[in-house]
Amino acid sequence: MVSRLPLLLYRAVPLLRLQARSVSTSGYHFNELPLTFSSPYESFYKKQNISQVDVSTLSGDMGILPDHVPVIAALSPGLVSVYEENGDINKFFVSSGVVTVNEDSSVQILAEEAAPLTHLDRLEAQKGLDKCQQDLNSASSEEDRATANIGIDFYEAALKAL
Repeated sequence: MVSRLPLLLYRAVPLLRLQARSVSTSGYHFNELPLTFSSPYESFYKKQNISQVDVSTLSGDMGILPDHVPVIAALSPGLVSVYEENGDINKFFVSSGVVTVNEDSSVQILAEEAAPLTHLDRLEAQKGLDKCQQDLNSASSEEDRATANIGIDFYEAALKAL
């Protein structure tokens, strides 16, 4: 029986993941969604109630509503859309970071860099993308190629957000 245990666990893991992601089993039911959203340079929200927040993560886009299942995810370069209770939508571009949804329905977004979408310039983003593509073509080491690819991902995401 001991030799079959890894096989049984292997078969059960996808089912456990599916069950864990399908519903919140915390027993709590919240109608509020307090958001804390900041970068090292600026704080955008501090425990402010909102109606929804959409984020781009490494595993795909995610919309977060009150009573969302708890989750921790790495942010990918992309758009964060905050839907205020009054109906306003504030959009931000983040370079990377982490989003945490807690059992009490509170959300924290900690971004490496973040800026309101209105602060971005399409022309500057295109120039940055062009430079990173040139850097990739002239890269002489794996480190230079990796740096150029990260820049390309960043600027492509910025242009897509704009």
